Amino acid sequence: MNTRFEVVSRVSAKDLVNDPVIKEAGEILKNGGLVAFPTETVYGLGGDALNPESSRKIYAAKGRPSDNPLIVHIADLKDLPGIVSYIPESARILADHFWPGPLTMIFQKSEAVPLETTGGLSTVAVRFPSDAIAQALIKNAGGYIAAPSANTSGRPSPTTGRYVLEDMDGRIEMILDGGSCDIGLESTIVDLTEDIPVILRPGYITEEMLQDIFDEVKIDQTILSAASGIAPKAPGMKYRHYAPKGDLTIIDGDTDKVVSYINHELLRLRREGKRVGVIATDETIGRYGDCDKKSVGKRTDEAMIARRLYEILREFDDEEIEVIFAESFACSGMGQAIMNRLLKAAGHKVINVATYDKNTGGQV
Repeated sequence: MNTRFEVVSRVSAKDLVNDPVIKEAGEILKNGGLVAFPTETVYGLGGDALNPESSRKIYAAKGRPSDNPLIVHIADLKDLPGIVSYIPESARILADHFWPGPLTMIFQKSEAVPLETTGGLSTVAVRFPSDAIAQALIKNAGGYIAAPSANTSGRPSPTTGRYVLEDMDGRIEMILDGGSCDIGLESTIVDLTEDIPVILRPGYITEEMLQDIFDEVKIDQTILSAASGIAPKAPGMKYRHYAPKGDLTIIDGDTDKVVSYINHELLRLRREGKRVGVIATDETIGRYGDCDKKSVGKRTDEAMIARRLYEILREFDDEEIEVIFAESFACSGMGQAIMNRLLKAAGHKVINVATYDKNTGGQV
């Protein structure tokens, strides 16, 4: 299969609806094909959400487990009743605050949504993206696009078109390149099928934002811990995601000790001939020794850290980095989403330097 790569200029969604390339992409989707497209979060790999064969093609293109549900994207609130059996008041409140935007809500599905799209579940995940290209494509495709991130399963989600091409070339019909994504992390997922909203995946819409709206919000215990012994409520969260090719370890603790630990390891690994990368911040990047070090930005700028994280992981893959060390981040606000993605990428491999012995280079 020859994958077409089309650059689309960012203008208003109203104008983009009539863009000939987007119209053609919409026809590809209507005919059962796959199109990758930008959203404000990450690039999505789109297929007709109501066509079971399209959903099967998405799983095949990604190498994605078929029990990992796909998010259905809409571009008009009036289309929501067509795919859900019931809209709770909590959903209307969240839509008023955060749609269009980086929030996915889980509902009981209607009969119109095939089980292939929902990973065999009786629920459906729905998002109304704010990205103009995404909205125009959804409207041209018939109103419902199923779309996970446009990467091969397990790899860092793409935030630029070139990384979509790297993973999807020859697997799908078309890629719409709309430049870099604004947010850089996947949407927040909130389950509304229970009386109290439950955060199943953290994102740009934070726990604190939701607590400002509702009296009570629950959060899946597995989001920041692999040791809870509880299976994640979101099926996709049980799989390793976002992983670079190199061996990633998160180093947690006092900043001085984190820098000391990483520098000790840099010396050891360089003697072994390893290519080493460090994910640092603007405040610490100058303190690391000879290695491929990259800053995610200022530690206080969580939006920039989120925007840079996947891009840096992909850059390390491009540079064939074998071992990666990452500083850890606060687990509140958007930091919760950042740490969730880092932990998944590292397979929950974390070293706490509180007991690090600089004389032996080990834990005491």
